[in-house]
Amino acid sequence: MSRFFATGSDSESEESSSSDEITPKAPGTNFKQSLLLSDDEEDTKRVVRSAKDKRFEELTNLIKTIRNAMKIRDMAKCLEEFEQLCRAFLKSKNIVDKEGVPPFYIRLLADLEDYLNQLWEDKEGKKKMNKNNAKALSTLRQKIRKYNRDYETEIASYKENPQESADEEEEKEPEDSGSSSESDGEGGDEGVSAKAFLKKKPEAASEASKFLKSAKGSGDESSSSEEDDDEDWGSDTIDSGSESSDEGEGKSASLAMVFLKKTQETEKSEKKVPKKKKLKKREDRLEEEAEEEGGEEVEGGWEKVKGGVPLVKEKPKMFAKGTEINTAVVVKKLNEILQARGKKGTDRAAQIELLNALAAIAAENNLGQGILVKIKFNIIASLYDYNPNLAAFMKADMWKKCLDCIDELLDILFENNNIFIGENIAEDSENLGISDQPFRVRGCVLTLVERMDEEFTKIMQNTDPHSQEYVDNLKDEGRVCGIVDRLLNYLENKGSTEEICRIYLRRIMHTYYKFDYKAHRRSLGIQGESKSEQDQEESEGEDSAVIMDRLCKFIYAKDRTDRIRTCAILCHIYHHALHSRWYQARDLMLMSHLQDNIQHADPPVQILYNRTMVQLGICAFRQGMIKDAHNALLDIQSSGRAKELLGQGLLMRNMQERNAEQEKIEKRRQVPFHMHINLELLECVYLVSAMLLEIPYMAAHEFDARRRMISKQFHHQLRVGERQPLLGPPESMREHVVAASKAMKMGDWRTCHSFIINEKMNCKVWDLFPETQRVREMLVRKIQEESLRTYLFTYSSVYDSISMETLSEMFQLEIPTVHSIISKMIINEELMASLDQPTQTVVMHRTEPTSLQNMALQLAEKLGNLVENNERVFDLKQGVYGGYFNRDQKGGYQQKQSYGRDQKGSYQQKQSGYQRGGYRNQNQSNY
Repeated sequence: MSRFFATGSDSESEESSSSDEITPKAPGTNFKQSLLLSDDEEDTKRVVRSAKDKRFEELTNLIKTIRNAMKIRDMAKCLEEFEQLCRAFLKSKNIVDKEGVPPFYIRLLADLEDYLNQLWEDKEGKKKMNKNNAKALSTLRQKIRKYNRDYETEIASYKENPQESADEEEEKEPEDSGSSSESDGEGGDEGVSAKAFLKKKPEAASEASKFLKSAKGSGDESSSSEEDDDEDWGSDTIDSGSESSDEGEGKSASLAMVFLKKTQETEKSEKKVPKKKKLKKREDRLEEEAEEEGGEEVEGGWEKVKGGVPLVKEKPKMFAKGTEINTAVVVKKLNEILQARGKKGTDRAAQIELLNALAAIAAENNLGQGILVKIKFNIIASLYDYNPNLAAFMKADMWKKCLDCIDELLDILFENNNIFIGENIAEDSENLGISDQPFRVRGCVLTLVERMDEEFTKIMQNTDPHSQEYVDNLKDEGRVCGIVDRLLNYLENKGSTEEICRIYLRRIMHTYYKFDYKAHRRSLGIQGESKSEQDQEESEGEDSAVIMDRLCKFIYAKDRTDRIRTCAILCHIYHHALHSRWYQARDLMLMSHLQDNIQHADPPVQILYNRTMVQLGICAFRQGMIKDAHNALLDIQSSGRAKELLGQGLLMRNMQERNAEQEKIEKRRQVPFHMHINLELLECVYLVSAMLLEIPYMAAHEFDARRRMISKQFHHQLRVGERQPLLGPPESMREHVVAASKAMKMGDWRTCHSFIINEKMNCKVWDLFPETQRVREMLVRKIQEESLRTYLFTYSSVYDSISMETLSEMFQLEIPTVHSIISKMIINEELMASLDQPTQTVVMHRTEPTSLQNMALQLAEKLGNLVENNERVFDLKQGVYGGYFNRDQKGGYQQKQSYGRDQKGSYQQKQSGYQRGGYRNQNQSNY
C-alpha cells in the first residue's frame, strides 16, 4: 500500500516509507505515481522564485536569442531582440540598482559591439547583405555605440580580463540559485519544512542542494532520464524524513537514510558540474568561431572550410631523402610549386613558405646566384598574388616581406655584375647554373618595383588619414624611394632607354609635390640652427630642383611615349609653381600646348593636369599676378567639383550616376591624403582674386547694360550674403571675403584689410603658405590699389578736382604709385580726367553721362538690337543673297579675331563669328 494513502499510525507510515525506499522501483512506477499525486505533493513541487530570478531569466533568454541571430547574421532579428532586451533591462532597474549590472549583460554588450564593428569593416560582406539586414546593421551599430557609453568602465574591465568576468558569472549563478532556495525555505511552514532543518546540518548537504538547484535552474536538457529519476527519488526521501522527524520517533533511521541519499546526490551533482562547464566552454568556442567567420584568413592560421567536398591539400615534399640537389632538380621543384599558382584551393601562404624554403635550400647547396634570383622573382610575384582582388591592399606583414625581398634581390644584382635579366630572355635560353657564361634570367625588376609603388599607393588610399597608422605607413615612403633610387642606379648602367624613362618617372612622382624646405632656406641665406643640421645640409646632395631638371630633361629628349613625357612636363611645372618659380612654370605650360589636347588623355593624367593648373594659379597669386591666378583657377572652381577633379574624393550627389564598379575604379584613382591640395585655401585664393578684379569692374560699369560677370561663383557668394536676413560678424572664410567686398565697394580699404587678414583667416589660409609675411604684404598692397580705383570710379562724379596727396594719405600709398594708377586709368579711358602737374591734382572732365542719360542709352541700344533682328528675319523671308563674297571675307577676319581672343572652344567661336559677320554684311548690302 502506498504511503500517500496510509490511514494508520505514524509508525506504520514510517515503516511503509522505509520499505518503499529499499524496494527497487518497477518500470513505469514513476508514471503511475505522477497520476496519483495528491495536492500536498503538488504544493511541495511548486517552485517559488524571486523577482530577481524572473527578471534575470528573461534577460538571459533574450541574450540567447540575440546570440543565435548573430551566428546566422540575421541583423533584423538582432535589432528587434536588442530593443526588447533594452526594455526588459529598464523594467529590472530596481533590481540592478541593488545588485549591480549583471556580468552576462556586460559581456553581451561588448561582444555585440565587436561583432557589429567587424561586420561593418567587411565591405564585401555588407554588399552581399539584403536591404533589410544592411539597414538593421547600420541602425543597430548606432544604437549600440550610443547605449554602451553608459557602461564604458564595465565594458573596459571586461575586455581587459574576459576570462575572469566569465568565471565570476559562473560562480554567481549557483550563489543566486542558493539564495533563492533560502528564501523558499524561509517562506514555507516553519515547523514542517525539512529544507529548513537541512540548512542547519553540515556543509556537504547544503553545497549539494546548491548544485542540485543550479542544475535545475540552468535548464540543462542534456541530463539523462536516470538522473531525473534519482532527483525524484531524493525528494521522496526528504518528504518521508520530514514526516518522521515531526513526531520524534525513529529519528536515527530516517536521518541516516537522508544523509546516505544526500551523499549519493552530492557525488552525482559533482559529476554533473564539470559537464556544465564543458558545455559552457563549447558554447564560448562556437561563439568565437561565429564572430571570426567574417574575418579574413590569417597567414598560416586556421581556415574556415566551406561545405561540399573537401579539397585535399597536401604540402608537396621538397626532396626525397638522398636526392642529389642540383640546379635542374631545384628548377623542376620550382615549376611544380608554380603549377599550383592561381588554381582553386591553393594555399597562397603555404606556397610563399615553400618558395622561401626552396631559396634557402638553393643557398645552402651553393647552386649559384642565377637560380636564387629566379626564386626571388617568383616569391615577390607570389606576394603580389596573395590578394587576388585588385581593389584589396597588402597587409602590413606581407608588405614588409615584399620590401625585404626586393632589397635582397637588388643586393644580389649589385654584388654580381654577371647576371643579366630581361623580359626578352626566353625560358629555354636561361642560364641558371654555375658556368663560364654569365647568368641569364627571365624577369623584369622594373615591373616588380612599379607594382610595389602601386601597392604603396593602395595602402595609403585605404588607410584612415587621421590615424597614427597612416603616419606609420607613410614612414615606409623613405624605404620605397630608396628602392627606386637603387634600381635607378642599376638601370642607368644596364637598362634600356625606355626602362630608364620609366624609372625616372617613378622618381619624379615621389618628388614633384614635396616642398624643399632646405633649398628654400639656403636661397634665403638662413643656416641650420645647430651644427649637426649644418653638417647634414652640407653632406646632402643636390636640391630637388636640380634632380627634377635632370630627370625631366632626359625624358623630354629620349622618351618615345607621349604619356611619360606629358606626366614629366606636368610634374616639372607643378614643382616650379610650388617653389614660386612662376615664369619658368608659365613658359613651360605655354610651350607644351598641353591645354589643347589634354581632354584626350587618360583620367590619371587629367587629374595631374588639374592639380598642376591649381598649383600654377596659387603660385601666380603669391607673386601678385591676380589676373593670371584667376584665369588658372577659373575652370576648376567654376565647375563646383574641385574635390572630384583634383582626385581628392567623390561627390555624394553624383553617386546615382555611377554603379559599384565605376565607383571602385574612381576610388583607385584618388590621390593619397598627404598629396592633397587644401580646398579651402584654393577657394579663398580664387574668391580674393575675383574680388580684386570684380569690385573695381562693377564700380566702373555700374550703369552698363551689357556688363559681363568675371566670376559667377563670386557673384553667387555676394547674392547669398545679400539674402541673409540677419547680418552678424563673419565666421566662415566665404563670409569674410563677402564682407571685405562690401567694404571695398565703398572704398574703405582698412575695413577690407581687417576682414581679409586677421587671426582666423591667418590660421585657415595665409599661414599655410611658405612665405606668409610676403603674401600678406602683397595682399595689403593690392587691396589699397584696387580700393583707390574703386573709390575713383564710384565718387568721380562728386569731385571737380582732387589732390593726389589727399588720395595718397587716404590709401597710404606713395604719390608716384597714385600717379601711375590714375595715369593708367586715364590712358585706358576708364576715368575722364586730366592731371595738373604743377598742383598735383586730378581734374575731372564731367563727361560721364547722368543716370537718366545712361537709361536713355540703354533704351536706344535695345531698340537698335530689335531693329536689327527684325531686318534679319525680313531678309531671310525675302531671300536676299547680296554680299556673299564680302561676307566670307569679313567672316574670316572675325574668325581670326575670335581665335586670338580665346584659344578654348575656337571652333564654336569661328562659327559664331562667321554668322555674325555674314548677317552684318547682309544688312549693309541691303541698305
